[in-house]
Amino acid sequence: MEKAKNFLLKRPWVTVAVVALVAGGYWYFSSSETATPTGYAVVERGTVSQVVSVTGKVEPASNADLSFEKGGRIAYVYHGVGERVGVGAALVSLENGDISAELAQARAVAKAQTAKLEELKKGTRPEDIFISEVDVENAKNEIINGVKSGYVNSDDAIRNKVDQLMSNPKSSSPQINFSVGNSELENDIENGRQTIESMLISWSSSMVGMNNAQDVLPHAVEARNNLQVVQNYMDNVALAVNSLQGNTTVSQTTVDAYKAAVLAGRTNVTNAMNSLAASVEKLRTAESKLALKKAGTVKEQITAQEAEVESAEASILNLQAQLAKTVIRSPIAGIVTKQVAKAGEIAGAGAVLTSVISDAKYEIEASVAEADIAKIKLGDEAQVTLDAYGNDVVFAASVTSIDPAETVIDGVPTYKTTLQFKTSDDRIKSGMTANTDISGAKRENVLFLPGRAISGKGTAKTVSIIDGDATREVTIETGLRGSNGDVEIISGLKEGDRVKIH
Repeated sequence: MEKAKNFLLKRPWVTVAVVALVAGGYWYFSSSETATPTGYAVVERGTVSQVVSVTGKVEPASNADLSFEKGGRIAYVYHGVGERVGVGAALVSLENGDISAELAQARAVAKAQTAKLEELKKGTRPEDIFISEVDVENAKNEIINGVKSGYVNSDDAIRNKVDQLMSNPKSSSPQINFSVGNSELENDIENGRQTIESMLISWSSSMVGMNNAQDVLPHAVEARNNLQVVQNYMDNVALAVNSLQGNTTVSQTTVDAYKAAVLAGRTNVTNAMNSLAASVEKLRTAESKLALKKAGTVKEQITAQEAEVESAEASILNLQAQLAKTVIRSPIAGIVTKQVAKAGEIAGAGAVLTSVISDAKYEIEASVAEADIAKIKLGDEAQVTLDAYGNDVVFAASVTSIDPAETVIDGVPTYKTTLQFKTSDDRIKSGMTANTDISGAKRENVLFLPGRAISGKGTAKTVSIIDGDATREVTIETGLRGSNGDVEIISGLKEGDRVKIH
């Protein structure tokens, strides 16, 4: 023990090393016990952006000869020869009022379709169900009134209008007051009167207590059948009366009165049948709508409406693209060297109207892969580093052109993209290798999550929220996917939520 003590006294650096080792071990084990558990991500608020990184070559800059893809009447000429313009400056435009109107209409359609989608997602409101229930009740009341009206019209047609042609009409042996000239028809009329009398009595009894709290369709069916019987009977009576002529037994005035009465009765019965049929159809429609609303929105309806929204948005993009083609914009910052366009003239497709020469001496040509080309557009800003000067020297540039035709490199479709340096710099030389980061879409102050925490395909996205010791799955709506893997969260989560990483 004494030897160890002397050893440490003679070598103090050993003591310091031992103390440091012990302290470090204590810190490591204590901190590892309290470290934040892994396996989840926290919903944060910040910026989500897309950056497309490509490598290209510095080339000498050239001028741009510009024309319209489609012809039309020139509306405005914005800049003349010798004037300086910036990237994206309008040079010439065509008349485009028709496209602007179509675009406004397309936006209105998209707004309506989006509102309908939101309505479907919310489901049926209690107020809508109540309105449908009222429609059903009203349709039932209409049928009840139609049944009663059918009975009244039938009663009037038989007991008032037909009975004036007969003797003892309500007895067991009614007789018609004139010679029909057709014994079979005369027997049908007289015997049919007894049958109809029994039917009217039974019909009247069945309507007692009829109300909209019960199924009214059986009453409607009975009324329709009874009206059909009355109509057939009235057709026979009309045959007998219409062939009747005034004579010594029956005056012409009486004959005309008979004919008018029978015609009115037949018309009233026919109208009652048509009205009742319309009321029955109205009830069936109202009941179907009520059933659908009580059933709620089905997934297929939402999917179909989402497709309608996407179609409407695609129409907007198409019209915006057409509208953009009616304006020639400068792809580079420079000076206008040619301007032959004149307001009011007709411009032909492909005819060079204006030219711009670049302020900068050099530009960058790069090949952007198919997977990234949709993330960039004309005018997007870029940061460029040149291998000759390292990563600490950054030059500013912007996208000035994107070739519409692909170039296949090593089996991969790419698109030639040209970028213009913002300012001239003597350090830039032709042939230098340019490492370019193009800034695409960007969302600031939005909620975001790492993409690996999100599950699902297509539009259906879900995450697993950590709630204490348990997890629960929720559906979310996502937006922009950033180049670093972060995904914008539009709805379904709030800042600070902990989400399990799969």
